[in-house]
Amino acid sequence: MPVINNLDKRFRDRIHFSPSGPLTFEDLDSILGKMAHAIPFENVRIIEKRSQEMSEENIIDKVLVRKEGGLCYELNSLLYLFLKENHFEASLIQGIVYDTARGEFGKMGRTHVAILVQHENQLYIVDGGFGGNLPMKPVPLSGETVSSSNGEFRISEGHTAHGHYQLEMKLKHKDTDWRIGYAFDIEETISDVSRLNGVRITVEEHAESLFNKHPLLTKRTDGGSVTLTDKSFTRWEAGKVTKEEIDSERYNELLNIWFPLSN
Repeated sequence: MPVINNLDKRFRDRIHFSPSGPLTFEDLDSILGKMAHAIPFENVRIIEKRSQEMSEENIIDKVLVRKEGGLCYELNSLLYLFLKENHFEASLIQGIVYDTARGEFGKMGRTHVAILVQHENQLYIVDGGFGGNLPMKPVPLSGETVSSSNGEFRISEGHTAHGHYQLEMKLKHKDTDWRIGYAFDIEETISDVSRLNGVRITVEEHAESLFNKHPLLTKRTDGGSVTLTDKSFTRWEAGKVTKEEIDSERYNELLNIWFPLSN
């Protein structure tokens, strides 16, 4: 397929990553940061009931051709395909998100998708699809803390019912202590993105899903982040938050300003 053959260039163009040479592990910080700014985490197609099955062609068409965003299973699948195209040792994994408000793991099961990357005999989680909680750097399974403009991140190891590892985070300006992001295992990995179709169906249909009831769009900005729903617009800028209650007319106006999606 011509679209897939152009994956590398299309992805670099979409996130405004100008180097055209071979991708290195050291480039991942820049890739993740630029991706967080350029490609929104959003569920618009789900709300409009026009989602498609998971396939390489559909993901590339949605995010790189039509310039839309997506949820974790779409964004990290795309990033995974880009890394594989650039000869990285990468695979997809599934995790279960922790619900901080309820103090328990989510009821939808392993519906978070992230990427496992091996580099110089070390394993890392690479995640470009965790909404406003993006590490924006590879996080080593060794437990070392990494810091980015979004906060601090680490992975703890421990045998639990929900996985042998947990991604933990302390978001800048938001968290005063460490909290769990999601738990995961690395024994079962995924190389074919079509195998994530079950995740897509669960996210779209499950009664507990946060993504099948109201539109949600978020992305990083130079000064922080913006989040848009059909009820509010929240902007973090230099550690200060402003929140505006909105109606449908204002929603469409802000959608066109901050998240100009091509249908």
